[in-house]
Amino acid sequence: MSDTIETGLIRISDDVVATIAGLATLETPGITAMSGGISEGFAKRLSGKNVQKGITVEVGQVEAIVHLRVIVQYGSKIQEVCRELQYNVREAIENMTGLRVVEVNVKVEGVSFREEEVEEPQKLLK
Repeated sequence: MSDTIETGLIRISDDVVATIAGLATLETPGITAMSGGISEGFAKRLSGKNVQKGITVEVGQVEAIVHLRVIVQYGSKIQEVCRELQYNVREAIENMTGLRVVEVNVKVEGVSFREEEVEEPQKLLK
């Protein structure tokens, strides 16, 4: 995005938009992880951009398109989770950047069967 104002030009990087989308994605209930594939996952580990794994953005002057690849928690209603995800990502990007998000495309690439093990407080005291 670029915006000409009397004081100068404002540009928002694709990486910034991708980071916002990644954080909004991971905060969405029912989404357990992003899916980046083997080569992309390796590249993201090397560059330190794990929040952007599984995200591709196309940022224009005033609009953005977001493509997400996600892993959904087993037992979740996939359609509902993905609709909420689209809404959350759109709202986060539009509120923070002023860009108009014209598409949020979601590809579900897997289902997570594992549950995070939470230790009981009594076990921690022993």
